[in-house]
Amino acid sequence: MSAIRPVIEHMSLTCADLGRAVRFYDAVLAPLGLVRVADYDEEEGASACWGPPGTLPAPEGVPGAAPFWVQYRDAVFAPPPGTHVCFCAPDRAAVHAFHAAGLAAGGTDYGAPGLRPHYGPGYYAAFLMDPDGWRVEAVTYGA
Repeated sequence: MSAIRPVIEHMSLTCADLGRAVRFYDAVLAPLGLVRVADYDEEEGASACWGPPGTLPAPEGVPGAAPFWVQYRDAVFAPPPGTHVCFCAPDRAAVHAFHAAGLAAGGTDYGAPGLRPHYGPGYYAAFLMDPDGWRVEAVTYGA
């Protein structure tokens, strides 16, 4: 089987409080095997990036290897309705840990861990709203 080519090189969510967002995403992404791999202080706003341990965002690293970012902006914003980010979880225990960590880190429940047969056989997921109102999900498939 050949390796899967990433479709998205990276994506970034806006946040009103970078420290709060970093604490939230450090907590929820750890059970999924992702860690913060970079912090930047850019002219348009400070940012942080997560990926598997040992990765770096491109161009220093492999394109697509560290794909998730949050970036501070002082402008008022609201996440567009229907927008959400879904992260792959290695197993059901990680989905539960993602959800519990998110609640403990200031997130809001948007769907407890469980099967979602209407999305497909074996679709096991949990949903949260991060402290800025972005919907995030962790999913795994199978038993």
